[in-house]
Amino acid sequence: MREVLPQLRELAAAGTPFALATVVTVRGSAPRQPGAVMAVTPDGRVIGSVSGGCVEGAVYEAATEVLATGQARLHTYGIADEDAFAVGLTCGGTLEVLVRAQGPHDAGLNRLLDCLDRDEPVAVATVIGGAAPLGAQLVATQDGTHGSLGNPGLDRAAADEARGALSTAVRHVGAEGRRRMDEVTLFLQSFRPPARMLVFGAIDHAAATARMGAFLGYRVTVCDARPVFATPERFPGADEVVCAWPHEYLARTDVDERTAVCVLTHDPKFDIPLLLAAMRTRAGYIGVMGSRRTHDDRTRRLREGGATDADLSRLRSPIGLDLGARTPEETAVSIAAEIIATRWDGTGRPLTYSTGDIHRGTREPATP
Repeated sequence: MREVLPQLRELAAAGTPFALATVVTVRGSAPRQPGAVMAVTPDGRVIGSVSGGCVEGAVYEAATEVLATGQARLHTYGIADEDAFAVGLTCGGTLEVLVRAQGPHDAGLNRLLDCLDRDEPVAVATVIGGAAPLGAQLVATQDGTHGSLGNPGLDRAAADEARGALSTAVRHVGAEGRRRMDEVTLFLQSFRPPARMLVFGAIDHAAATARMGAFLGYRVTVCDARPVFATPERFPGADEVVCAWPHEYLARTDVDERTAVCVLTHDPKFDIPLLLAAMRTRAGYIGVMGSRRTHDDRTRRLREGGATDADLSRLRSPIGLDLGARTPEETAVSIAAEIIATRWDGTGRPLTYSTGDIHRGTREPATP
């Protein structure tokens, strides 16, 4: 949803209705995961993607039908279908896609877009089966709920389930809110503020890494203690640039298990206190730049500072995957590749030499 947020905001502001197709379940290998969306306007404009190209044509036709009728539809696309090759889904998986008409003045939609704009937490429950109207939607925010699934009991249960979901999920609840497997099936989406990338060291590699982090959807902060280097003009790809001692800034900022910490200073007076502080946080990724010799010296200093073997095992040092990178931009790609592999338990090996599904099943990331 976030990747098409500006376009959806434009449609809502212009008063343009659209059909919104959402991937709600995935079985087997598939190019996109639950939550991927594609919008289709009455004049044929297409925004977003639900399959990276595999079933876009079929979903487009379904969306035009929903725009004409106003009735939500749930479609299944898979290799076992008679028209699988005509549809184009040849990767072996199965997608379920909900297509629903979306009015530009829908209060729930506008509240959702507002929350995403402001990086506020918001959750959505959508009916995809059972004893409630298909496509009915409830948006749960910090200040209440917007929309209804049909009755107050179901609304309360759906809001609780949606707020409790980590990202996307399918849940079954009773039509009156009781938990029963054969009543109402809900597709849940929970949107948290973007994960953070903290880049320490105002160098050319930091500028490239900040741009890559922004490309991946992180909220990027660059921090350096030297005011002559820590300027917004030098880091246009960052959301903010902070001039402060790195370990002091880290101590006062928010860090959770989704945070990526990239230490690019390779200067012991900055690195050691910063890394000792970073290892005491819940950061999901801690990478640090430097040569093998620098790594050995850094490890010794960290041990002298009280770091344990368990602490040191959290460090990705030297930072990045072995891509043969030379330039700052190539190095940033190698850092990003390692962050992605760490997040999703990837091997980092070429797919040419691996076996099994390319697109893994839906699950929560190891270190979101």
